[in-house]
Amino acid sequence: MTSGEAEVAVTQEKPGRARLISGPGIVLVWLYGVMVVGAVSRSAYQIATEFDRAPLAYSLSAAAGVVYGFITYTLVRGGETARKAALVCCVAELAGVLTVGTWTLVEPSAFPDATVWSDFGMGYVFIPVLLPLSAIYWLRKARAQQEDAA
Repeated sequence: MTSGEAEVAVTQEKPGRARLISGPGIVLVWLYGVMVVGAVSRSAYQIATEFDRAPLAYSLSAAAGVVYGFITYTLVRGGETARKAALVCCVAELAGVLTVGTWTLVEPSAFPDATVWSDFGMGYVFIPVLLPLSAIYWLRKARAQQEDAA
């Protein structure tokens, strides 16, 4: 195999697996990656050092980090199954952000310390509420483009 053939073999996609990280998908993967690091590192530190202060808030931040990690993985993996899994997780993430965001505004005493999703992600420049909306749009658009190509 020549170096040109090797390069072609490396860049070819697996049959039946649509790419999700082209164009805006790359930005989504990068942003979700940043959110994974932020949510997991913050919650790990808080759980390890002051869990008794706000167990619900810190547990929700850890759960958010896991969701962000799974979405990042599915976007990188690509394919229809991964797209569907990412879409379900993004909808669940958005529901979580809206629920916790509303809860923190209605009953602030329920969260003695902020979560990633508190106040709709205000502590994270509202990225937690904008990111799933953007990802849902992108994943639906990717599906439509795949159908148009077929």
